[in-house]
Amino acid sequence: MDGTVVHRACNVEYILDFRTASMEREAVTPERAAETRASDALVSAARAGDRMAFGRLYDRYARMVHGILLCRVPPRDVDDLVQEVFLLALQQLHSLRDISRFGAWLTTITRNRANDHYRKASPVDRSTDPAAEEQAESRTNDPVVEQEAAMTLAVLRTLPETYRESLTLRLVEGMTGPEIAARMGLTHGSVRVNLHRGMHMLREKLAEKPRGSGKALGAE
Repeated sequence: MDGTVVHRACNVEYILDFRTASMEREAVTPERAAETRASDALVSAARAGDRMAFGRLYDRYARMVHGILLCRVPPRDVDDLVQEVFLLALQQLHSLRDISRFGAWLTTITRNRANDHYRKASPVDRSTDPAAEEQAESRTNDPVVEQEAAMTLAVLRTLPETYRESLTLRLVEGMTGPEIAARMGLTHGSVRVNLHRGMHMLREKLAEKPRGSGKALGAE
């Protein structure tokens, strides 16, 4: 293993790269501050009815929404729910008082939509093993990689919410620590701590699994 795990679900290929998932130390740069100002401008324009601006917000935040949903619902439902979340956001955008909190506000909408979806799901759907579903939908020709990816994502879902979300955004969606912080309205320091602690917990849980699954996390 070179430290990466490839996983395909819902016709999307996920690459879980544990080599770069440990504590990140990227500083907040002037470019990052400029990006924040650009997001605020897009939110203001979208509130004024600019659909193109809202489309650009979608491009910026879709990975975050996708990752948060992936923590909570079966992969087969995620793509449809991403669209529903952004439709809700568009309908409710006028209620957002602080445009600088758009990311945190969208995060709350996403979590609430996922919780609603889970409550309305049938008992059969609730009992479906996400790992088994992902493995069935995988198209990789390497059964070892397939099994380890499914197991890793299943174990990841058992972590506390804060760690689960940060790690999914980092490992599955490929977002950096500063990107996660900027999109979710968190401090870079808190995200860095969540990634560090979450990775430690994930390693421990995988080490308890049979077949030495934790070896995929050996490289930094």
